Amino acid sequence: MLRSTITRRLYGTSQNVLKKTPLYEAHVELGGKMVPYAGFEMPVLYNSQSHIDSHNWVRSKVGLFDVSHMLQHKFSGKDSIALLQKITPIDLSLLPINSSSLSVLLNDQGGVIDDCIITKHGDNDFYMVTNAGCREKDVNFIKSEAENFNDLKHNTFESALLAIQGPKSQQVLQNFTNEDLSKIYFGQTKFLTLSPLGGAQIHLARSGYTGEDGFELSIPSSSAEETKNSLSFFNTLIHEYPDLVKPIGLAARDSLRLEAGMCLYGHELAEDITPIEASLAWLIPKTRRSEDSKFNGSSIILDQIKNKSTTRRRIGVSSKGPSPREGNKIFNETGSEEIGYITSGSPSPTLGGNVAQAYIDKKHKIGSNIKIEIRGKKRDGIIQKLPFVPSKLYKP
Repeated sequence: MLRSTITRRLYGTSQNVLKKTPLYEAHVELGGKMVPYAGFEMPVLYNSQSHIDSHNWVRSKVGLFDVSHMLQHKFSGKDSIALLQKITPIDLSLLPINSSSLSVLLNDQGGVIDDCIITKHGDNDFYMVTNAGCREKDVNFIKSEAENFNDLKHNTFESALLAIQGPKSQQVLQNFTNEDLSKIYFGQTKFLTLSPLGGAQIHLARSGYTGEDGFELSIPSSSAEETKNSLSFFNTLIHEYPDLVKPIGLAARDSLRLEAGMCLYGHELAEDITPIEASLAWLIPKTRRSEDSKFNGSSIILDQIKNKSTTRRRIGVSSKGPSPREGNKIFNETGSEEIGYITSGSPSPTLGGNVAQAYIDKKHKIGSNIKIEIRGKKRDGIIQKLPFVPSKLYKP
């Protein structure tokens, strides 16, 4: 039941022609259950693993996630900083070269068009990754905003994008490079070579979206030979370290990020939700909170920070019994007043019971009892602090 529920909840059944990532052949050979996701055929589970097995494997060992469906961008030119600091609230002067930060693309009302990771490779050289499901929207938005800047070059590109996640990630990956990975901390990046990839320059970032330590590798795959090498590397990791490494599908990726309190665009984030409502005020540094800041929606967002004018916030919810799902209504303890709604929820393999993220009226505090309407019945729940499972990011 869990498997079919997750599949229906996360993934559509569109019959349109779907794209394949450079690692598609490996998923099929490994028994991946392929489903439509953001225009791609992606593995949700593998035949040899249950969802719970996959989730727990990442928490204890190493999971490989194909995230090649994400869209990768490059920005260069003297106006690249001005553009990025208009469409996001980031302060690029605070970001050291070869480091990255989470941010959000903003519309004029301060709503979130998409979340993104921005990496600084040089004073006027930036790399960004955005969500697969927002590809066309993001490109059109950036193109429209870029019309007001002259010294700017923006392009997108495809490659194998591989997330290696779990507490043994460094131990495994270190076998393929002479670089000392222990000196690369969370949020830092580096170009390096990996022994099975024919000398190709790989972009390595110590990051991920599971709450565990790990890396994301952008591996060139524009030619048949490069694609063959990326497939070979993926398979080598699995077959040479079978006691440590397994491929992991989208189902566990969702439950891991949910336990870690991380947002999923289209669920916790949307164009009518500001970063402040989404409990992401930390994305707006103090240097960008003055009246002179002119990023999109700045007047609305800065007013929300200064005057605490938002009425709802993203928060955690725990419960027993049937799991809350997106759209379930939330009521106060007596069930007499509707106070919010679930954005995503799942049974928690790590903690037991259910965990969910929700938007709830700010008047209701952490620890408060609530009712969640599931299948026509109001069931008990509790407002919880996020994250449910503390992150284990590798920091100095």
